[in-house]
Amino acid sequence: MKKIKLFLVDDHKMIREGLKSFLAELEDFEIVAEAENGIDCLNQLETVKPDVVLTDLNMPEMDGLELTKNIKEKYPDIKVIALTMLGESQHIKQMLSDGAMGYLLKDCSEEELIKAIKNVYNDGTYYSPEVTNIILNNIRKIKPVTSKVVTEMPLTDREKEVLYLILKEKSNKEIAEDLFVSVRTVDAHKRNLLDKTGSKNVAGLVLYAIDRKLFDDI
Repeated sequence: MKKIKLFLVDDHKMIREGLKSFLAELEDFEIVAEAENGIDCLNQLETVKPDVVLTDLNMPEMDGLELTKNIKEKYPDIKVIALTMLGESQHIKQMLSDGAMGYLLKDCSEEELIKAIKNVYNDGTYYSPEVTNIILNNIRKIKPVTSKVVTEMPLTDREKEVLYLILKEKSNKEIAEDLFVSVRTVDAHKRNLLDKTGSKNVAGLVLYAIDRKLFDDI
């Protein structure tokens, strides 16, 4: 079985050592690199090719927000997960907007961290329950802007099915199996969803669905 290659980015050595000692014991993962800030990480990415980058937000030289933006521009295939103490809505929204596929607080359980890494690696998303609540509470406080007229293209029933499964943190392969279609078809639906909703990434789709209350159980 192919191991998931991880790159750990945190300016606190004790945090990196703790993550390494835990993750290195699991057969599903391989720690391929570590860095203490965004610049250090980007320099190493010229030669190291991880599957997933786990990054803190608050770091010297270059923070996690700027790092994520750079990774998505230069290495779009690399997935990024925020692992941080920062739980403010503006940090979460900015990180997801910049392309992070997961957002965890550092007090998460080991089981939750494993689930997040595997979900994101398999083209899914993962947000800790605390992060989801922060996003929901922030959206409830936002009053709709009436001065801007936006013509939205309606989603088809199948697109809504795909979107629902995306929100359930299913990978493309799992969505394909659930709907009895090919992974290529799922990719096409996902592209259509991004176009119709004006979202830049899957995180945007999540916010879109929550904002419009498309599903009762989300």
